[in-house]
Amino acid sequence: MPQIDQIASIYASQLFWLVVVFGLILVGSYLMLPKIQGTVEQREAKISGDLQAAEQARAEADTADEAYQAKLGEGRSQAQAAASKAKADAAAAAEKKIKAAGDEIATRIEAAEAELKAQQAEAIAGIEAVAAEAAQEIVIVAKVSGLKVDKRAATQAVKAALNA
Repeated sequence: MPQIDQIASIYASQLFWLVVVFGLILVGSYLMLPKIQGTVEQREAKISGDLQAAEQARAEADTADEAYQAKLGEGRSQAQAAASKAKADAAAAAEKKIKAAGDEIATRIEAAEAELKAQQAEAIAGIEAVAAEAAQEIVIVAKVSGLKVDKRAATQAVKAALNA
């Protein structure tokens, strides 16, 4: 068979090229392998550096958040203290105004009571005068009838009747 006879001549040339191609691949891999290895190491170093930077940034963010929360709590407590103080001041001011209004009302009541007492005394004096005149008139009637009543006795009688 002619195909089997050709194997030796074709097979030898194929083996030659196979050895040449594998040799080139081996030489190329030895030349390229350090570059590839360097690139892989750079990439790993960049990734680990980025991870460390991210971890550090997260730690700083946590610290900043804790500081923010502390200041926020402090601000809230200051706001509550200010609100409490304002509330107490407002209550004190309201109490002071109520006391002033109470004092003014008490003063007005005292003035009104004094005016009432004065008017009452004036009315009683007027009543006394009218009663004394009436008594004098009665005295006139008494003269006609024969009885005698003086003004002083009539005034005392009216005062005693009004005080009773």
